[in-house]
Amino acid sequence: QKWEKSSLSFNATYINLAPYLAVFKDRNDWETPYQGAQGETVFRQRLNNGMLKFYAAFDTAKFELTQEDINLEEGLNFKLNNNNFYLNTSYKGVFGNGWTVNTGLSYTYAKNNIGVMSSDIKNTENSAHIKLKLKKRFNSRFKLSFGAEQFLTNFDENFKETPINETYGFKNNITAAYAEADVIFSKDLALKIGARADYSAIFNSTDYAPRTALAYKTSKNGQVSLAYGNFFQNPSSSILKFEQDLKAEKTSHYILNYQYVNNGRIFRAEAYRKDYDNLVKFDTELESFDSNYSSSGNGFAQGVDIFWRDNTSIKNLDYWVSYSYLDTKRDYRNFETSAQPSFATDHNISIVGKYWIDDWKSQIGLAYGYSSGRPYTNPNTNEFLAERTKSFNSLSFNWAYLLDQQKILYFSVNNVLGFKNVNGYQYSNTPDMSGQFNRRALRPAADQFFFVGFFWTISEDGSDNQLDNL
Repeated sequence: QKWEKSSLSFNATYINLAPYLAVFKDRNDWETPYQGAQGETVFRQRLNNGMLKFYAAFDTAKFELTQEDINLEEGLNFKLNNNNFYLNTSYKGVFGNGWTVNTGLSYTYAKNNIGVMSSDIKNTENSAHIKLKLKKRFNSRFKLSFGAEQFLTNFDENFKETPINETYGFKNNITAAYAEADVIFSKDLALKIGARADYSAIFNSTDYAPRTALAYKTSKNGQVSLAYGNFFQNPSSSILKFEQDLKAEKTSHYILNYQYVNNGRIFRAEAYRKDYDNLVKFDTELESFDSNYSSSGNGFAQGVDIFWRDNTSIKNLDYWVSYSYLDTKRDYRNFETSAQPSFATDHNISIVGKYWIDDWKSQIGLAYGYSSGRPYTNPNTNEFLAERTKSFNSLSFNWAYLLDQQKILYFSVNNVLGFKNVNGYQYSNTPDMSGQFNRRALRPAADQFFFVGFFWTISEDGSDNQLDNL
């Protein structure tokens, strides 16, 4: 709903996979198929010198299933019921002599009830974020920004498994201040330079982070940029709930970027290097109350990302291609030595195309994804994360048919060729009679997923639809 100086919108979503799973069985034994609901609302009010916005959202989800497990004859039972609520309000305005102000406040509430076999885990997080930013444009060549932020977090968790009943958690306040300047040397050359300081109460320490970026326009349509910066992040709540005598994890970024944009064509190439310090290490299989923790971990990631998109060279065709190469090693968590993590793959390729057929009033889409093999540890050898799964392949197909300008019938299926992808392997805890550890492949719950939808867009001019988003 729109008014002269304000607007209000809302949406809601409900998902229940029970009917789908009744027809298309997967590899899990579902006691309660996934169901969830989400909703959000946005209010905007234009004031004399600025804009006030209010946003609120919630989501809730629950499911229970039993997964195959090589070490458990009856499988592993897991259930989850979570509820999340988030709201923020912000104001952006201007006042005399070229000053602008941007301020806001947000609040998050998250509650999880988790069941793993006979264990019952309940946790609650309350967090808030307050920010204030001031910006002054002195002239067409110089702009100064500075501000402050406050983060407040309160996390509590209760673990029950007879006879254990323990409650633990943490509280943390982070106070941050920053300043940055934009300097325009010419129409082709610009510099951004700044610094940030973060004080973490839980560590009783302050971290300083310089950051800078230089951009040069190489032609009418091309630009090259070079960036450097330090960034800090607290360890996750899964660690801080057990141990607070740690440091903020640090990464240093070095990024070289080139971008070319011309008449519906985009080419972007980026080379980067990231160095990690103060990563958390522990000496147990997973984070636990009896783990020994330290901030002695380190690592690096370096690589190249390439992206190309073209929606004008061939009539009615929009396509894009992306490729990334990643070289990374980390010595963190419970790693025995520095190694490539199991989530990282060396090569990733994505090819997506959408073609409009006038005579069919249809848009046909194809998407192909490829990833090289993931590292895993084979306990039948003495090497850590030294072996690789087979490569991942998936070809997906979709068809959007316009019933009329605002109504679309949509169909899609992922992995249409039915590739048997493997994400890794689970090995038994004990060897067999021959001294070998047996294994099972970790595969997606289902090799394919089908979707049929009807999209109806209602607008004043009667011409809008969701075709560009499908």
